[in-house]
Amino acid sequence: MSTNGLRVAPMAETNSVVWLRRFLALDAAVTGVNGLAYLLASGPVGQLLGVDGTLLLGVGVFLTLYGAGVGYLAGHSRPAAPAVQAVIATNALWVVISVVALAVWLGDLHVAGAVWIPMQAVVVGGFALLQYLALRQVRAGTSR
Repeated sequence: MSTNGLRVAPMAETNSVVWLRRFLALDAAVTGVNGLAYLLASGPVGQLLGVDGTLLLGVGVFLTLYGAGVGYLAGHSRPAAPAVQAVIATNALWVVISVVALAVWLGDLHVAGAVWIPMQAVVVGGFALLQYLALRQVRAGTSR
């Protein structure tokens, strides 16, 4: 579409990209804060949840780096579809790992851990779903 010689993106495509970037940014912020909490307080958080602090330290490193990467992706004016697909797949894998961890540790977890792990899986699964739907909308807007 063109107005006075300027190329203007269709409104639906522009809105879809904006929502995709917002969902990525929200994911990055929540993941980054969670990772920093695990990094900086792995011992106390581990005791609260009933999870090994050393494991949380490693998870904290991963989440902090992953959150930074997702934030970097969200900062692009049009995030690359393969990178967004990798984020969606990683989030889906996180959900699966959370369910497996819950099943494996159920007897050892404290109440906070038995609540936190599935709650975290639901939030991450929600991010994956929102990102998937937004990416699908972006692709639908560009295929017209």
